[in-house]
Formats: sequence, C-alpha cells, structure tokens
Amino acid sequence: MSPSRPFFTSPSGALDTSQVVDEAVPLAKLVAAVGVVALVPVFLQVLLVEMLGIVPALAVLFTLAAQFLAAVGTGIVLMYVVVRANQLADE
Repeated sequence: MSPSRPFFTSPSGALDTSQVVDEAVPLAKLVAAVGVVALVPVFLQVLLVEMLGIVPALAVLFTLAAQFLAAVGTGIVLMYVVVRANQLADE
C-alpha cells in the first residue's frame, strides 16, 4: 500500500497554502479561547489578592484553578487535533 500524500500538498506536489490556512485558523481560535479562559483566574488573583489584599490563601486556589483550566483546555485542543486528523485521513 503506497502512502497517501499529505493534505497540504496539491496533486502536482506544490504546497497548498489555502488548505494550511483553512486548518490553522480554527485551531488558533481554539487555542486562543482556551488561553483566555485559563487567564480568568489569574486576573482574579491579581485583582482580589494582589491589589485588594483579600485573603492571600485565595492565591493558591486561583493558581490551581488556572492550572486546571489550562490542562483541560490542552486536552480539548489535542482531542480536536486527533479528530480532525482522522477526518482528513478519511478524505
């Protein structure tokens, strides 16, 4: 069984930049969305703990929340990449 050509090359062998951009833009939007969601606890920590001086123990909770959201978001991004790769392999 001969290997199939990558999705980003045209039948002539040239790089299909439009296909690369079509795949990269949704992935970049997903990564940006995960980043924004993971930064919410960081901003809350800066606002509530650093500026207002409310219970410094909350800093630990905000740090754990930010790390948890980043880890879950990374998993979601990786699942998207795997599912999209399977879809492209089936085409």
